[in-house]
Amino acid sequence: MADFLSDLVQYQKFFQMIFVLGIGGTLQIGFQVAMITYTSTHVKSFINETWLERYDSPIQSENLLLLWSFIVSIFGIGGILGSMSSGYLSVKYGKKKCLMGNNLLMLVSALFLGFSRMARSFEMILIGRLLCGMSAGFALLLHPQYIGEISPKKLRGFGNSTAAVFWALGKSIGQVMGQRELLGSKSLWPMLMALGGIPALAQLVILPFFPESPPYFLIHKGDEEGCMKAMKQLWGEGHHQVEIDDMLKEKSAMKNTKVMSILELLKEASFRWQLYTLISLSFTIQLSGINAIYFYALDVLHTAGFDEGTISYMSLGIGFCELISAIFCTIIIERCGRKVLLWCGYWIMAFLAAVLTVTLSLQDWFFWVPYCSLGLIIIYVSCFAIGPAGATASIRVEIFDQSSRPPAFVIGGSLNWTGLFVIGMIFPFIVENLGPFCFLIFMGALFISGIYIYLFLPETKGKSAMEIREEFNKLNFRKKCPPDIEKNFTEDYTFCTKL
Repeated sequence: MADFLSDLVQYQKFFQMIFVLGIGGTLQIGFQVAMITYTSTHVKSFINETWLERYDSPIQSENLLLLWSFIVSIFGIGGILGSMSSGYLSVKYGKKKCLMGNNLLMLVSALFLGFSRMARSFEMILIGRLLCGMSAGFALLLHPQYIGEISPKKLRGFGNSTAAVFWALGKSIGQVMGQRELLGSKSLWPMLMALGGIPALAQLVILPFFPESPPYFLIHKGDEEGCMKAMKQLWGEGHHQVEIDDMLKEKSAMKNTKVMSILELLKEASFRWQLYTLISLSFTIQLSGINAIYFYALDVLHTAGFDEGTISYMSLGIGFCELISAIFCTIIIERCGRKVLLWCGYWIMAFLAAVLTVTLSLQDWFFWVPYCSLGLIIIYVSCFAIGPAGATASIRVEIFDQSSRPPAFVIGGSLNWTGLFVIGMIFPFIVENLGPFCFLIFMGALFISGIYIYLFLPETKGKSAMEIREEFNKLNFRKKCPPDIEKNFTEDYTFCTKL
């Protein structure tokens, strides 16, 4: 406890920056994912009313469904576009300036969404959702990268895992504000859709008072004075030699290497297994079944005999369980390590998916089975938040260095958004044809990914980017001599004496 209070005082600026980055980062995405569910009925009604005013006839049900599907899915298309542009812009302008520009994009999106009903234009909702998706795609990649680069070594796991906390917090806020008693009503739904502009405005105003990341100053800009100033501002006046040494090693390894392009990263042999890991993590998150869990939670609650009002609040409870579990992950990640949280989380979730398949299939047979299913759903959501959600965010940052991280995040972000779009399109058909047996697909994906993580992923806890790269080189160059990535370290060591 004393160590925690000491860290809280010494790194208070760092903790403050985590909060500022979070409200304009993954919190936005979690909010958008949850919020859209509560606007479905109202937006469809608005489209029908607007169509009737324009053409003197109601819109056909097929066209209404198509327009609504497009409003939902265009968010993912915007996410892909935002992800693809993030790598180049973050290297050229820095993550701080990019996030500030991204907030302006979110504010424009909020204006389109908020005034769509007043302007009697559902096209404004489409434009707003596209811009919102672009902003979300951009923030989803920059937020964890920025946190990873400003985190001291002893708090890196904690910092990285907060991305999952803010994601869960955003979902909870979306669920709360989407209630009919608040902004989920027929008259206030445009305000609900535009609510994302508030955290964007807050980050835009506050972020200028915080520095760019120390590695960006030293490695990309060669600004030693700026690096020292940023470290002291974020980490206090203490001794930070370990972090300095790690940055110098990384800078030496990059002496003759610019930031890679996507094609260069794909061709680079020394990052082959890192890319395998990134692809595995991206697909497993999409096939984790977490979205299916929320879908079946409503069905289970209906079967258990709860009324609509109670079901709405019980769904909130499941969301809060995810948030509390994500916070717990930030506490244990530095003790347990990332690897253990991943493979244990995957295998426990695979087992729960198998049991859920049985209970969901039998929930009409016995009155007590739906309550068992509800308990399993809560445990499933908690396991996801404690393990894979936080650990995945940390691993993605830690297994790449400054030269490979931007293109790697573009690849990972594009895979995530594409997977989100595809799963969103085909999931209703999977449920319709397989019913609860769809969890067997998730079970297989989780079990196989758990085996991969257990056998091939090195533990990254407490290791620098160069040490992690050396671990991966044992896989990348099994039959060859791996390159000496620290050969130029001594040439730059003089920077240490200046501190």
